[in-house]
Amino acid sequence: MFHKNIKLILAALILVASVWQFTENNIGNGIFLILVAGIPVFLYFKNEFILLAFLKLRKQDFEGAKKWLAYIKNPDTALVRKQQGYFNYLHGIMLSQTNLNKAEKHFKKAIELGLSMDMDLAVAKLNLAGVAMSRRRKIEASGLLAEAKKLDKQGMLKDQIIMMKDQMKKI
Repeated sequence: MFHKNIKLILAALILVASVWQFTENNIGNGIFLILVAGIPVFLYFKNEFILLAFLKLRKQDFEGAKKWLAYIKNPDTALVRKQQGYFNYLHGIMLSQTNLNKAEKHFKKAIELGLSMDMDLAVAKLNLAGVAMSRRRKIEASGLLAEAKKLDKQGMLKDQIIMMKDQMKKI
């Protein structure tokens, strides 16, 4: 993995090479290099290891996702703010299976750093509501459930939210 600033420098160098190709009347090479310069810019905003970890999570391969996330050595400097949010979000999802204390910490940090999709934010808040409910913090859990319901515009989490509200009534 290249550092985020190296990716931008690489894109700038490729753009300079494309301008040089245009001046040499190699229009096809110049256009191709402009397209190639888009790759480091894309990877600046979407980290390749986070993308690969998401693919592993889609297949329920938690160990594979952990392996890809382990390649990111220093997320505070190597990732932009939203990527740091998704880094913590993925760790929270994986830890929610085993360790709720650490998962809660990661989900809170992911929400603080920001997630670009409302669905991801809703899942993080739903998981935090589950942690709060397990610790008998009913007011916090109901607030987080309301926020998750508001963020769930497609209704994909509707059943889980209803189930958690039913469980809250039993507490």
